[in-house]
Amino acid sequence: MITGWPANMPVTQIRIARPTDKLDAVVQFYSQGIGLKILGSFHDHDGYSGYILGLPGRELHLEFTHHADGSPCPAPSRDNMLVLYMPDRAAIARVVNHLSERGHEPVPPENPYWAEKGVTFEDPDGWRVVLMNVPGFEVG
Repeated sequence: MITGWPANMPVTQIRIARPTDKLDAVVQFYSQGIGLKILGSFHDHDGYSGYILGLPGRELHLEFTHHADGSPCPAPSRDNMLVLYMPDRAAIARVVNHLSERGHEPVPPENPYWAEKGVTFEDPDGWRVVLMNVPGFEVG
């Protein structure tokens, strides 16, 4: 099992950033629907506005940005996904319920593997998120 980063690559955080033309809807999907915490935001910084959402801990963030001149970001294939490993079935059911209350319904995954123990949704931009009911991926 990998226990830390290699000494020659002292990374302390990872942020996945993505532009969108539907900033408010995307942020609501991930914060109110999935339940990620909004850690920060910025408005009209050199034409960019955005939100930073956190996953558990401080090491991994999602950032969604919008530029005043537009920020189109068409979704890639249906196999490009953000996978959130959630070993608690009740927690997944709560997230599914929150998303359904907001008009988001599960979609069939492209790869049937993700349907075995997961639920797949599309965010307002068409990017896919899988809520996977397993402890997590072990690197061995």
